[in-house]
Amino acid sequence: MLNTLEYGDATLPKLLVAHGLFGSARNWGVISKRLSDVRHVVAADMRNHGESPRFPTQSYAEMAGDLEALLDGPADILGHSMGGKAAMVMALNHPEKVRKLVVADIAPVAYGHSQSHHIAAMKALDLAAIETRAQAADLLQVDDEVRDFFLQSLDVRGQRWRLNLDALDAEMAKIIGFPEITGQFTGPTLFLTGADSDYVKPEHRDRIKTLFPKARFAKISGAGHWLHAQQPRAFEQTVRAFLTA
Repeated sequence: MLNTLEYGDATLPKLLVAHGLFGSARNWGVISKRLSDVRHVVAADMRNHGESPRFPTQSYAEMAGDLEALLDGPADILGHSMGGKAAMVMALNHPEKVRKLVVADIAPVAYGHSQSHHIAAMKALDLAAIETRAQAADLLQVDDEVRDFFLQSLDVRGQRWRLNLDALDAEMAKIIGFPEITGQFTGPTLFLTGADSDYVKPEHRDRIKTLFPKARFAKISGAGHWLHAQQPRAFEQTVRAFLTA
């Protein structure tokens, strides 16, 4: 069973949140707390992330199954990036378990940008020699845009990454891909993207509409792929309006 963080009254309708690659449930604390007045928010650490169990594999069928195991009835689902793909697979395989679906800045397609170079950068850190997060920030050889995000998964005292880097590297082709899948989710679906991101392109819309015929599209100005962190208030307000409509 995945590790989860829960927010709000358990008698409210459930909202399950699935983070992206290298993320964690903790990354979604601000959004989860803000939405907890209208939903019982359950934010999950995906497999091989955070405090969830470690596995040798990271397929979307497995990740969708992990998410389904957290549900005792229909729920709203919000997934970002890798978590968005897992949420889509769950909705397509088990549409009866999903009331409304929010997919944040990802499409049901394969991508060509491997993240293995980021894994190599994280593994290159000599964690035994690092005493502070600031020291790690100086040594971690990644772009400024993602450095702070990655460091949220670093346990400095424990001298470990809260990520199964070996498994994620070995399964990278699956993570950036998308499985061959049939069926449809005909419930309300929102594809919410960052205006400065190129993850969801116009040429993806036919595929999206085939799988999610009720899909709607919205963009967050001044945000890229990490739209929930870059524009949290606009993100929260857009999701809230969709869920409560």
